Amino acid sequence: MLTATHSKFIRFLQEELSLSTSSIALALRYREQNPGPLPMILWQYGLVTIEQLDRIYNWLDSSER
Repeated sequence: MLTATHSKFIRFLQEELSLSTSSIALALRYREQNPGPLPMILWQYGLVTIEQLDRIYNWLDSSER
């Protein structure tokens, strides 16, 4: 089951970064095979740019406060 924070993060990826549902699903499948931080997986597989990765980590940092 998804946590509220995870759901908000997925919504951020879709609404703010315009990532497709299929791109997010692909990254989640990769994560099952090779556990690691989802933002890094998105970047390693070319699903987000370095600038978007920075926005992701800024969002994660601000959501933890």
